[in-house]
Amino acid sequence: MKILFVADVNGRPGRRAVEERVPGLRDELALDFVVANGENAADGLGITPKIADQLLAAGVDVITLGNHVWRRREIVPYLSGTDRVIRPANLAASSPGRGLTVASARDGTRVGVINLLGDLFMAPAVTPFEIVDRLVDEVKRETPVILVDFHGEATSEKVALARYLDGQVTAVFGTHTHVQTNDARVQPGGTAAITDAGMTGPHDSVIGVKAELAIKRMRTGIPVRFETAEGGVRLEGALVECDGSGRAMHCETFRVAVD
Repeated sequence: MKILFVADVNGRPGRRAVEERVPGLRDELALDFVVANGENAADGLGITPKIADQLLAAGVDVITLGNHVWRRREIVPYLSGTDRVIRPANLAASSPGRGLTVASARDGTRVGVINLLGDLFMAPAVTPFEIVDRLVDEVKRETPVILVDFHGEATSEKVALARYLDGQVTAVFGTHTHVQTNDARVQPGGTAAITDAGMTGPHDSVIGVKAELAIKRMRTGIPVRFETAEGGVRLEGALVECDGSGRAMHCETFRVAVD
């Protein structure tokens, strides 16, 4: 089966990229399953129910989130009532929503998706390494096809989790830093991995923010209200092919210009 992971959808430009390109890509690339990280979909910070519904309607099967999950209060009750938008599993146990889900691909294959938050510089309730085995075992009871979105700051931690899970899951997609890395690979045990899948949004920017605002803050140290940039929009992510046992056979970066 063919899987597309859409990297961090950033603001209105990123949403437009998904809405304009994902429906056609599903047919053009014969995609069976699409996952998108919606962490920054609402003006660069968090996601709203309306935006989540728009991304799902555009052909995304499951949306994952990250450290900005609670930025929009209206998402709290929404997460409690959906199994297609998930938040990091290693947040507080009392948090609403769920950290994993299993959904059907186009051909009926069941696909598990796990969302985790990095420990380094992110400070989740528990480290991802402490709970990931239990999560993988839970999904394996239903399907061997398992995708992990690891939303983390440190490349070392993302590489380490991918190595740790080699042979246990189908793919580990790193997210959060918005700069696509050149290490898409299938590891010896059959797990596809990329340290960071990149960003779906405006690349004429500083990781999605208007460059002049980001630079002003860095030069002066004075807080500046960030705004999402507009130009150089592209959809980025990773393409993975796997067999029925969940073993990845191919992994490559994906990038397509939108304007």
